[in-house]
Amino acid sequence: MDRLPQQSPWWGPGLAVFAEVTGWIAVPVVGALYLGRFLDEKYHTDPWFFLGLTALSFIVTSYGIVKLATRFIREAEDEVKKQKESENNLLVNSKKDDRHNT
Repeated sequence: MDRLPQQSPWWGPGLAVFAEVTGWIAVPVVGALYLGRFLDEKYHTDPWFFLGLTALSFIVTSYGIVKLATRFIREAEDEVKKQKESENNLLVNSKKDDRHNT
């Protein structure tokens, strides 16, 4: 029995973007908060490691989100380009069929 490829639901790509952006926000920031607190307690440097790592995590998060956004924009532009090419091919083929039928 032939199986048709399953398409993801319409909300699938949006959920994927949300998950990746949330990961870029949560992982560096939460990691920096815990690591900064641990290092401040270990070396008695309150609040310098905490603040420094939090600032660094903000920079990492910003870079990650910009990189992710540019990737998704590029993918969306490629998808639109493919869709337009497909529509143009259909139009050209339908014009050829009309010429052959007359």
